[in-house]
Amino acid sequence: MATVSASQPWSYTLELPRDPRAPGIARTTLQAVLASHRMSELAETATLLTCELVTNAYLHTEGPCSLRMHGSDGNQLRVAVWDTSPVVPPHFGGGTPQRNGTGEAGRGLLLVRMCADSWGSRTYDKRRFGKTLWFELAHPRRAQAAKATYASPVGCTECATLEAVRREAVRSGDTAKGVDATIAVRSHFRDAHLLPRRRTAP
Repeated sequence: MATVSASQPWSYTLELPRDPRAPGIARTTLQAVLASHRMSELAETATLLTCELVTNAYLHTEGPCSLRMHGSDGNQLRVAVWDTSPVVPPHFGGGTPQRNGTGEAGRGLLLVRMCADSWGSRTYDKRRFGKTLWFELAHPRRAQAAKATYASPVGCTECATLEAVRREAVRSGDTAKGVDATIAVRSHFRDAHLLPRRRTAP
């Protein structure tokens, strides 16, 4: 039986009809794929967010959708859901969210934005109609490896953790996260190691 290196990139595509069972089928398929590629640590979050995207396609479009799963270097998962509507939801950058009485609309997509390491949308020209919504999750091993490669010059564990987060943000190309992480590193170092500590009254 042939074996595949865990670090080799892989991709799978699943075509889904417009059916209420589609989110469950997508969840089961993604769980199997992640297990086979030794990325089960991502399964809980990844399946939750995937179900939200597939459910959004079922509720707000009239056609089928497709699920694409891609893993790179055994460390990062990218999930993309294509559907037949060209309209990008407000919570994915498609305009102003509309208020409604229940406040339920778009809540699943907000969950994707909150839990994913990165997310976005893509629309197409006349050769391919519809849109794609996607998200990415980093494998926990990546964060652990980043922490292991950096040691604080003053022996501070929190310094090392914050610096590891900053390096990962820079590596991923996320400018906003990189700026926030840099500010966090500098603020902690200044407050914990540079400023004189206040003496507490006896």
